[in-house]
Amino acid sequence: MTDDSHAKPPAQIPLAGVIGMPVAHSRSPQLHGYWLRQYGIRGHYVPLPVMPEHLAEVLRILPRAGFVGVNVTIPHKEAVLALADVVTDRAALIGAANTLIFRADGKIHADNTDGYGFIANLRQNAPDWQPDAGPAALIGAGGAARAVVASLLDSGVKELRITNRTRIRSEQIKAEFGARLVVYDWAQAGNMLDNATTVVNATSLGMQGKQALRIPLDALNPDALVTDLVYTPLMTPFLTDAQSRGCRIVDGLGMLLHQAVPGFERWFGTRPEVNDDTRRAVLE
Repeated sequence: MTDDSHAKPPAQIPLAGVIGMPVAHSRSPQLHGYWLRQYGIRGHYVPLPVMPEHLAEVLRILPRAGFVGVNVTIPHKEAVLALADVVTDRAALIGAANTLIFRADGKIHADNTDGYGFIANLRQNAPDWQPDAGPAALIGAGGAARAVVASLLDSGVKELRITNRTRIRSEQIKAEFGARLVVYDWAQAGNMLDNATTVVNATSLGMQGKQALRIPLDALNPDALVTDLVYTPLMTPFLTDAQSRGCRIVDGLGMLLHQAVPGFERWFGTRPEVNDDTRRAVLE
């Protein structure tokens, strides 16, 4: 008999997933599963439904079970900041994290890649987009909107107009992000589109099962780039209306795809490409 007491243990198969409640609707397992197959990587990415009261305990246990990291979705994106050992500047600025890395030293590293995904989607699908060409107009003031604000300001937008059904949330974002933001009342949302060269819907209005986004687009500049963070349906009524007025449009699916790139690279060691095949794989 051979003495295998000094044999190397089998290499751990890296595990990752998405934590949320609910999480069954998430397309992230489809996306990461496609990339794992595409690049021939031995790894798994799974949905992890976790109640808020169990979040801290689950995050402590997952690394011991072979998890290298997770994506974070509603309702945990703010709560994980308090549970992380290291928080990136952009996650701290946005006040939420969507990507956790379980480091070899036992520390939890929290980042927010939503803003990266938002800008990468625009750059890929509207390569001649110029963020400093004119004012940007943002509808919504939730967590996703905060990521959009940070990324637009970082990209060089000189004036960012923002409106929300609850005005105080817009005011809070202005207080944190500064003088380049201009707050509009919800009743005046149509007016803020005047001369705007970038227009973003960061609300869930227009999503399947939600109310429509009812903002008059009469003042919309036909040269504007219009994008919607909603991707179910891909062509929201907001995008359809903007396109009929001559605007270039970018749907929200690309943001989901691009925001996943940095996490996948950190967890599995390969930087994945976002292309037409990726889109098809997620839409199947």
